[in-house]
Amino acid sequence: MAANLGDGVSEADGGPVRHIPVLLAEVLASLAPAPGKVILDGTFGAGGYTRAILEAGANVIALDRDPTAISAGQAMVSEFNGRLKLVHSRFSSLADHAPAGGLDGVVLDIGVSSMQIDEAKRGFSFQRNGPLDMRMSGEGVSAADVVNRAKVGDLARIFGFLGEEKQAGRIARAIEKRRAVEPFTTTRDLANLIESVNPRKAKDKIHPATRVFQGLRIFVNDELGELARALFAVERALKPGGRLVVVSFHSLEDRIVKRFLTEKSGRAAGSRHMPMIEDKPAIFEPLGKGVVSATAEEAEANPRARSAKLRAAFRTAAPAVAADHSIFDLPDLTSLERIGG
Repeated sequence: MAANLGDGVSEADGGPVRHIPVLLAEVLASLAPAPGKVILDGTFGAGGYTRAILEAGANVIALDRDPTAISAGQAMVSEFNGRLKLVHSRFSSLADHAPAGGLDGVVLDIGVSSMQIDEAKRGFSFQRNGPLDMRMSGEGVSAADVVNRAKVGDLARIFGFLGEEKQAGRIARAIEKRRAVEPFTTTRDLANLIESVNPRKAKDKIHPATRVFQGLRIFVNDELGELARALFAVERALKPGGRLVVVSFHSLEDRIVKRFLTEKSGRAAGSRHMPMIEDKPAIFEPLGKGVVSATAEEAEANPRARSAKLRAAFRTAAPAVAADHSIFDLPDLTSLERIGG
């Protein structure tokens, strides 16, 4: 749930942001929650979307991989007298938690939550010095593990592709040189090293470390892979007429959602050099006129909304097909398992 500045850069990686549900009115309009419907919120966070959906009368199954969010949400479970089921789970496993008859809707708010950013001990922000962690679940390989163990070429690819950092190679080599003397342990330590390699210019709107921190966070939490798996899970879990709503804040995330919905629309593809490909049954049909962005008023009131993009579609009656992750053309990066081992 991170917010971006400019070309896909998350300002949330640099400092605290107040949690306000982004594009809330547009999310509700696309989901159309109502009494008797079952909606799955794959990214519970602080519960902004979940509360609004419950108040519209629908029942909610809410997931979050962060145990802190699950613990904090128990008061809401009690408040709504059994209409909210809160589950500690990654949203890529959402089909495992859907009722037998299928879901009426799924909403996904992609990225890191403002609560995670605000806690220095979680290590997401260099504005609040803390351990170099970044794990949403609190388990597995940390950002410090990646920075201190990954090969320099792997670091450069992580920073370059996931962070869209132009100085990725220089920063990776500087990290390799420094960690040979002393490992990185804190967010401020890494941010200072990056700034020494790539000093901040007067015209720069963001800190030089922002893109590297973004790339590390996405890699540590396998955010792109999780999103891709979640979309295929939605295909299996939604009932005919069910609605999918995704709010993303990064160009890489939005590209995955767009490619999935385009592929699942069943439209023929081709070019003047190649024959038209035969139409396939549409599994999803778009809702609305395409991508939705925040109004100027919302962007002014809520910085997280500045680069938010909403895409929505409804599920047809066509049967789900086997997942094909090649449609996303994701980068070939080193694995977390290889670094952790």
